[in-house]
Amino acid sequence: ASWQGDDPPSLFCAQEMRLEKCYFCSSTIYPGHGIAFIRNDAKIFRFCGSKCRKLFNAKRNPRKIRWTKAFRKLRGKEMTQDSTLDFERRRNRPARYDRELYIKTLRAIKRVHQIHHRRNLQFYRERIQNAKRWQAGCIEAKKKKLELRDQQVEQRMAEAAQPNILGESLVDTLGAAQMEVEQERQPVVLQTTPAVPNPFAPKKQ
Repeated sequence: ASWQGDDPPSLFCAQEMRLEKCYFCSSTIYPGHGIAFIRNDAKIFRFCGSKCRKLFNAKRNPRKIRWTKAFRKLRGKEMTQDSTLDFERRRNRPARYDRELYIKTLRAIKRVHQIHHRRNLQFYRERIQNAKRWQAGCIEAKKKKLELRDQQVEQRMAEAAQPNILGESLVDTLGAAQMEVEQERQPVVLQTTPAVPNPFAPKKQ
């Protein structure tokens, strides 16, 4: 049977595929992959692998682990408020099958993915630009701090070079004191007398 209409058959290839989200890192779990854990209260936890399952059993907080989606959203590295994110929510409401509605839904899903990818890329570019501006501001602040410190050092050196009441500058006084300290640190050489031979020692043959 040939396909009739302007919709490609690829739109109907995803009707049997249900994608899940990892409970710990929020990554996508495809059919035939992942681990499912059912608790005593009948709540289902799905994990992308043994790594997330072990961290969940160890009661780790995903908001404190750097490679999880929760950590990235909490630090502003991922989009948290966007209209395209509402389509990812699960809706367990029964609906009557309608062929036209089904085709329109598949088209809308593809369009939503494109919009979400474009907005996510724009969000990433803006975040990188803000980080570069913040880094440049930190470098400028550090340069100003170093320049201010150099000016303070030069001012203190100029004040130290001025003569006091006795007509001696602090630099000369410090230089003389430093020379005395260096002279005291020089090693002391002791002059020893040559050894006198013992006349009672046995003679070597």
